[in-house]
Amino acid sequence: MFEAVEELVAEHADLEKKLADPSVHADQANARKLNKRYAELTPIVATYRSWKQTGDDIETAREFAADDPDFAAEVKDLEQQREELTERLRLLLVPRDPSDDKDVILEIKAGAGGDESALFAGDLLRMYLRYAERVGWKTEIIDATESELGGYKDVQVAVKARGQIEPGQGVWARLKYEGGVHRVQRVPATESQGRIHTSAAGVLVTPEAEEVDVEINANDLRIDVYRSSGPGGQSVNTTDSAVRITHIPTGVVASCQNEKSQLQNKEQAMRILRSRLLAAAQEEAEREAADARRSQVRTVDRSEKIRTYNFPENRISDHRVGFKAYNLDQVLDGDLAAVIQACVDADSAAKLAAA
Repeated sequence: MFEAVEELVAEHADLEKKLADPSVHADQANARKLNKRYAELTPIVATYRSWKQTGDDIETAREFAADDPDFAAEVKDLEQQREELTERLRLLLVPRDPSDDKDVILEIKAGAGGDESALFAGDLLRMYLRYAERVGWKTEIIDATESELGGYKDVQVAVKARGQIEPGQGVWARLKYEGGVHRVQRVPATESQGRIHTSAAGVLVTPEAEEVDVEINANDLRIDVYRSSGPGGQSVNTTDSAVRITHIPTGVVASCQNEKSQLQNKEQAMRILRSRLLAAAQEEAEREAADARRSQVRTVDRSEKIRTYNFPENRISDHRVGFKAYNLDQVLDGDLAAVIQACVDADSAAKLAAA
């Protein structure tokens, strides 16, 4: 059934030999690449070996069962184990997103609903920060524009994994399904009549690009500096420290005004720009390959919702996969695992069906 896996087993063995050679590690970039591929193949190879061994054990148990009926139960247990290994191996062989182990830049924008939308954007930010804390990721707010009532008109956060990443457990692998329009239904803090309002905020998730991922020609950049706006202390609002960078060939724009110095803001804006250009390049490549990417935010419009947060019913619903749960308070406190897993499972099922 899995004859093609033998090629992966051979590749795994070859990588093992290369990584045992000290000279390979002189080139750190190449060593990281080999280690990454080795880590991807290891669970496939281990599961395949268990699957083959179980098949041999079933044949042996059947031979013994012909003479001793007590072995019949063992045959049944082994067959169940082989079915489970078969399904696990099929899932491991699902084509993986090459960006799955990348860190991300997550952006939340207030949309329809005015001040209430900005407050909801703040709730979403807290939810993602709490979730990252639960799974052991690091977070860093790169840039933020606060609203008058304490929410956010726009906030950008870098989310990074710590240590060795298990296949399928990278930041992009888990958070890429969060991109889209998130709708909230609740009585706003600004509502005096007690009426339920509906508003929306947009979430955009892009894999964070390293400098080697995207080549940017300095001549293709237009860099504008301006005076920061919003709350701040000394030097903020009084000097031209805010930076806006425009990539002229594509029109992609990134800006930052949170840091005190123009240089720091420029570095942060370049991080955002690299990630946006990487995401754009990946989308273009996938379009050419007719492998349409799951759409994210086109406009922060309630009609394009991917998820609804209903406060009166304490309900969260993901409209793409039919997920529904009545623990909204826990989800907003960072308990996002079940919601994300439902999206992962649906995506894997779709890829399996396509394969």
